[in-house]
Amino acid sequence: MIAFIFPGQGSQQVGMGRALAEAYPIARATFDEADAAFARAGGPDLQVRLSDLCFTGPEDQLALTEITQPAILTVSVAAWRVLDAHGIRPAFVAGHSLGEYSANVAAGTFAFGDAVSTVRRRGRYMQEAVPVGHGAMAAVLGSDAATVQQACDEAAQGDIVSPANINGPGQVVIAGTVAAVERASARAKALGARRVVALQVSAPFHCALMKPAEDRLAPELRALEVQDPRMPIVANVDAEPRRDGRSAVDALVRQVSSPVRWEDVVLRLASEGVTTYVEVGPGTVLGGLVRKIHTDAHIMHFGSPEDLEAVVAATQGTP
Repeated sequence: MIAFIFPGQGSQQVGMGRALAEAYPIARATFDEADAAFARAGGPDLQVRLSDLCFTGPEDQLALTEITQPAILTVSVAAWRVLDAHGIRPAFVAGHSLGEYSANVAAGTFAFGDAVSTVRRRGRYMQEAVPVGHGAMAAVLGSDAATVQQACDEAAQGDIVSPANINGPGQVVIAGTVAAVERASARAKALGARRVVALQVSAPFHCALMKPAEDRLAPELRALEVQDPRMPIVANVDAEPRRDGRSAVDALVRQVSSPVRWEDVVLRLASEGVTTYVEVGPGTVLGGLVRKIHTDAHIMHFGSPEDLEAVVAATQGTP
């Protein structure tokens, strides 16, 4: 059984999607559609198209949250449309944070153009929720989720700090105010964590500091025209498969200020019978995480034309 998994913020790189757009008309059309939707979403007048930022940068603009999010979404959807055109269709879909929007587009929950506009505003709202320099994130390596939660609880001292990404065995990302993240990092090391790495991020994602962004985004998400998905979407917030459109949207609302439970998502997919995972879009981060969680799974990636032959060969005859 096949699942498509879609990457989130951090997978971006200058040049992503260009080879797809040059090789496949359906991918080129996806970028054209994204350019129009990106412009409609408003925001800083960059005098440049989203597709140009994906293909040629500059890197500092591509790294801006409200550009990064629609850019990764677009590359992921372009790649998915190529696979779909070749008859490769999954039984389940899931995505890491932003990637859950790509998963919903692939499942048909809402239109791609609506997703581009929405995630551009999502990125803006998340960036504006916390003043620059007031929030932080750090990756705690070599510790389990319960111990990291304990470190956060003991270090909070009235501030906000909590697990933000529970990515798999030995990798939990925490987020919160700068001081609280520093205290929790030190406490996690005292409790046995092998290493703690401060992350270079523009905001403390997936923690209670993002509640203002969630409140701004919620009415826009709930106003979207939605359909019931063609296949279940395993949601970040609780690793439960969403089989109706409104439930899928509600999961996206809650996701903004809730932790990404990626380990639980993969375990749920495995329990549903998934044996083959295709990471669709830029980067290969998710495949590496899946490999540590579902150790006997078959993991593939599709983000450029040279990946197609192997994916087709591996998925033929697989439901």
